Amino acid sequence: MDTNNIEKQDKQTVIIYRNYTSKIEDEELILKIKKYCKKKKIKLYLSNNVKLAIKLGLDGVYIPSFNKNTKHLSYSYKKRFNIIGSAHNLKEIRIKEKQKVSEIFISSLFKKNKNFLGINKYKILAKLTKKNVVALGGISRKNKKKLNLLYQANFAGISFFE
Repeated sequence: MDTNNIEKQDKQTVIIYRNYTSKIEDEELILKIKKYCKKKKIKLYLSNNVKLAIKLGLDGVYIPSFNKNTKHLSYSYKKRFNIIGSAHNLKEIRIKEKQKVSEIFISSLFKKNKNFLGINKYKILAKLTKKNVVALGGISRKNKKKLNLLYQANFAGISFFE
């Protein structure tokens, strides 16, 4: 397990473990990461597997935009267990609200892909929900100052933290 990227993060960082290349989750690896994150006081979420996140006692789960399932609403979990999700448009935002996520990652803010929003469309979408929103997609050290235009401090990324 390479801990270099985790080592650089502060206590406000939340790490989402994603493994979309394999159908089988490596519980041993996830538990190692959990132990390390706990030592560093960093929260660890598991992507797209609510049952396993609860079983392993993680801080929460991340439900990606393609997951429209509400099965997890019948599960019982500890009070501090957090459910977050991502969305690219209004329809997906409404699905995340039905899934009872506490925060919605709206993308893509800067990354010019098929889900590209830009600042203005992002601001419009963010106003259409009462949930906490987090900016996602293409955020780098160069364009981080542009986040001030959104009047929010929360953002997520991959390359920004590497």
